[in-house]
Amino acid sequence: MSEAQPLLSADELSALSAAVDDGSLSVDTGYNLDAPVRKHDLTTEDSSLGVNVASLDMINERFIRLFRLGMLEVLRTSPRINPTHTQIVRFGDYLKGLRAPLSVNITRMSPFRGYAMVVIEPTVVFSSLDSFFGGFGRGVGQLPPGRLFTPTESRIIKIILQVFFRSLKEAWSPIAAVDFEHVSSEINPQFAQIADENDLVVLCRFEAEATSHGAGFIDMVIPYVALKPVRDLLRNRVQSGDGNEESDKLWRNQLADAVKDAELEMNILLGKLQISLSQLQQMQSGDVLYFKKPDHARAMIRDLPIYDVEVGTMGSQTAVKVVEAISPVPHNKN
Repeated sequence: MSEAQPLLSADELSALSAAVDDGSLSVDTGYNLDAPVRKHDLTTEDSSLGVNVASLDMINERFIRLFRLGMLEVLRTSPRINPTHTQIVRFGDYLKGLRAPLSVNITRMSPFRGYAMVVIEPTVVFSSLDSFFGGFGRGVGQLPPGRLFTPTESRIIKIILQVFFRSLKEAWSPIAAVDFEHVSSEINPQFAQIADENDLVVLCRFEAEATSHGAGFIDMVIPYVALKPVRDLLRNRVQSGDGNEESDKLWRNQLADAVKDAELEMNILLGKLQISLSQLQQMQSGDVLYFKKPDHARAMIRDLPIYDVEVGTMGSQTAVKVVEAISPVPHNKN
């Protein structure tokens, strides 16, 4: 097989290089030169999610209020729950900070892809169990290695998850309609491989404290890639509702009624004229100023024209008659 011959000779390549260097040959030619281009490195993954993580913190704050009310209904006590700032970490680094046994629950977070994970520390389970049976929420510490949860403890975990998922679903409702499905449970987080060790996950930790005798944490771990479809929504400020709630309508009507009672000062502008400062300084008593009278006077509020009016009298008082409302003209910001 013969070797491929170069398209250009060495002399031709040298001539092209010299033409580019001295500027005689233009290099800024081609198609779509003005097309926006965003640099992307395929070997790295942006851990910022393209959103302000504070938006996830706002969702978590709303979730805590709902979760506390839900736990109050089933446990007859309201645990103290303190959120921590949402973190984006590697899944392997997160697993290194856990110590089995724990209540590790794999869940499907529809319509997001993949699986999420809810990790409940045993202290939270024992405190909830004690409160459920009329105690003061005292925990019994950590589980010994190899010890499984009893059927009663598993039932308490199921109740906590039901309240957890219901509250989280409502907290996410302004962003997306999210549904949760419990898939499986483990006691060793190493067996819950919802992502590879080097994959990024979103960690939402809630520190739960039933009483001074029992404290622990509940973690919600979501794979980074699962939130990519809604990152544009998370960039925006999270709304607490769509504005159509009955309370919002009532508040809006009450505010509108209150604004109607506000008092405004209206001035009637009969005309305008221009005069220089030197002419103004030379004016004396008895001088007359001439100006062209407009067809209508103008009613002004805080220097904003509101109506064209006609000036006249009604009985013994001077009065104005509204001729036409004036639409506000937007100012150019050029």
